[in-house]
Amino acid sequence: MPAVTIRNIPEATHRALKLRAANHSRSTEAEIRAILEEATRPRDIGLGTALYNLGRKYDGIELDTNLPGDIVEPADFS
Repeated sequence: MPAVTIRNIPEATHRALKLRAANHSRSTEAEIRAILEEATRPRDIGLGTALYNLGRKYDGIELDTNLPGDIVEPADFS
């Protein structure tokens, strides 16, 4: 596995990482891995959010909400 070395982390940041790791019951190294994985993982979004984002991208989308005149009744299997 690749390794990364980070130099010149401020002391306060290092203390905060150690505290955060302790709160999650893991090592500081494991906590940093978790932070990096969370920061780089693609976000899973729902269909509604995806449609909302698409609409915002194009400054809104007009949808035709008119239903056809002949609505088909659902089948009755009783």
